[in-house]
Amino acid sequence: MPNGEHGQQTTPTGPTPAGGQWYPPEWPDRIRALADGALTPVAPKRAATVMLLRDTDGGPAVHMLRRRTSMAFAGGAYAYPGGGVDPRDEEHLVGWAGPSLADWSERLATDPRTAQAIVCGAVRETFEEAGVLLAGETPDSVVGDTTADDWEADRLALVARELSFAEFLDRRGLLLRSDLLGAWARWITPEFEPRRYDTWFFVAALPEGQRTRNASTEADRTVWIRPVDAAAGYDKGELLMMPPTISTLRSLEPYDSPAHALAAAAGQDLAPVLAQATLENGELVLSWPGHDEFTKRVRPGNPGGATA
Repeated sequence: MPNGEHGQQTTPTGPTPAGGQWYPPEWPDRIRALADGALTPVAPKRAATVMLLRDTDGGPAVHMLRRRTSMAFAGGAYAYPGGGVDPRDEEHLVGWAGPSLADWSERLATDPRTAQAIVCGAVRETFEEAGVLLAGETPDSVVGDTTADDWEADRLALVARELSFAEFLDRRGLLLRSDLLGAWARWITPEFEPRRYDTWFFVAALPEGQRTRNASTEADRTVWIRPVDAAAGYDKGELLMMPPTISTLRSLEPYDSPAHALAAAAGQDLAPVLAQATLENGELVLSWPGHDEFTKRVRPGNPGGATA
């Protein structure tokens, strides 16, 4: 979810939502331009992101990173490791373990090659941004520590797109452990945004012997935090998040272990969530179907700001 800039804020016209919602003040003008036909939606790029979980004494914690405030897209917002899908991950079958591509195709409601690229994107981005790799030499093994110099060289080559993920797996003699991932949600950036992503959210448990680190050049810090604590920080306005992030965090709260969350993934609704903009009695209303807490209203005469 996209770019934000500073701008004038309007007076709330309804109940104040959670204080940490990321909402660029230029959205109302872009929404009106879209409605007037002055703005043509761009096609969303496919993306994948992973909610990486680990057990703690207080319950499962999720790995989050804070995007640098200098970033054009969602600067200062907390998010999960993730990014765009590499088209090369459609071109060659990769070493694979777990549910078949046909099964993943059905789950993700897409064709098998696209499903492979999305799952590869989730695993690759987790390795690139957190140093965690969901792969092993056999269908029931996972690699251990990935911090040695040779691993880091391969990670940097993946980041630079000098090495495809299929080439990386082949070089290492590894199988992608798709059974360690569970598809959790799907959100599409609103049509009025200049940067649009069709993003699949996955859940996974931190493999034994591996540890996370801030390997992303886009993040200035990383944290392990319980979903309930992260949501509380958002509600207090202390942690800035985009609607998909806080929504998925809240959906993790009922689970008392990463294993239980992963087991519940098969029952999660993957119907894509796309914001809708309407006019009601002269007010511009931005809403995400099924997620009322994110509704925003903009009064006439306040073109540059968001209201609650």
